Amino acid sequence: MRQTAPEGRGPVRYGPPAPEPGLPVLPRLAAVLAAAADRTAPEPPGGGPVLREAAAGYWWRRGLRTHAEDVVAAPGAPPLLLALIAAHGGDLLLPRPCPAWWTPQARLLGRPAYHVPTPAECGGVPDPYALLETIRRVRAEGGHPRLLLLSVADDPTATVAPPEILREACEAAVAEGLHIISDETWRDTLHRPQDTVLLSPAEMCPDDVTVLTDLAGALTPAAWPCAVARFPPAAAARADGYGDPRARTLDILTALGALVPGPFAPAAAHALDEPEDVTVRARLTAHLHGRVAAAAHRAVLAAGALARPPQAGRHLYADLGPLRPGLAARGVTDSLELENHLTARLGTPVPGGHRFGDELGALRVRFDTAAFLGTTVEERTEALTFPRPEELPHVAAALGRFGASLDELAPQQGR
Repeated sequence: MRQTAPEGRGPVRYGPPAPEPGLPVLPRLAAVLAAAADRTAPEPPGGGPVLREAAAGYWWRRGLRTHAEDVVAAPGAPPLLLALIAAHGGDLLLPRPCPAWWTPQARLLGRPAYHVPTPAECGGVPDPYALLETIRRVRAEGGHPRLLLLSVADDPTATVAPPEILREACEAAVAEGLHIISDETWRDTLHRPQDTVLLSPAEMCPDDVTVLTDLAGALTPAAWPCAVARFPPAAAARADGYGDPRARTLDILTALGALVPGPFAPAAAHALDEPEDVTVRARLTAHLHGRVAAAAHRAVLAAGALARPPQAGRHLYADLGPLRPGLAARGVTDSLELENHLTARLGTPVPGGHRFGDELGALRVRFDTAAFLGTTVEERTEALTFPRPEELPHVAAALGRFGASLDELAPQQGR
């Protein structure tokens, strides 16, 4: 009998959270939140003018022309994505693998969702030719593909889509009449920003892309729910009717009661304004997790497994297929069993690839790098400011245990 998911890791409500930085809240950000603690009313649907202006400025600095009327805010990315999907209608196309929280939104709405393979170079973006073939097949079967979800800086693969692949995928989708939702939550977590080119689909297809950003990616703590969406810039007079996706999104957020909490709004706006302490913390955090992810990547390869080099985020996506014989000897034959085995072995959640839309039989997992940074605030803070955090004793010890747990699956390939 196939092993069932243990309580705590099977149902959607226990799905893996986004990788966290594992660092204390910035003092000034906490002070802004504390100063607004007496606000008893939530933000209006879609966010108030101060929050939306701050979001517009955030995108202007990244080369995307944006005004406050093009922005919608919500208490976290999941309700905002739910509203965006409902506002646009039609079937969804998703890359395989994709963030664990995407597919449940489509299921909740009863929308068909079709996974498209990603190219060898990266995750987060469908292979352009596979995308066209999937669209053709879905239409032949009576479906109505209308939306493509993608992420240029990807969870779970930690890769950044090359501009040429991204352009081909976006142009293919737009030519087939699809609207694109670009999840850019992780765009500010590049490990080597001077060596990595990241472009937004909204730069390539400005009239056909809605950009989604969860502030917890790089700007605010995960416990402070706030996400923003940038719609294609409005014409001189935006049609304020049910056919306008932004207006429909606002209606849906209102119906859901998905309003940004009043005390969080000033802190979110402060983070979106990107003062020096926020930008320095984001840069140091990206450097920290980049160094640790690179060390974990080396351990994965040394054990004989596979993984694309991590370029962004706080995670590493590994394919342990080459270690299948050693895993089978331990009763591990699919990604659910692999999740259970490694979670118990490492003492930290290690979600399997089935959480991200990969086949159950594929032995893939996501490792979150925060698990290597230490168990106390002091240890993690020390790692944040150390030039080579992977050499700190407590980080090196955690990486050593990680490498040993992989090496034991292939004893003939010991270090």
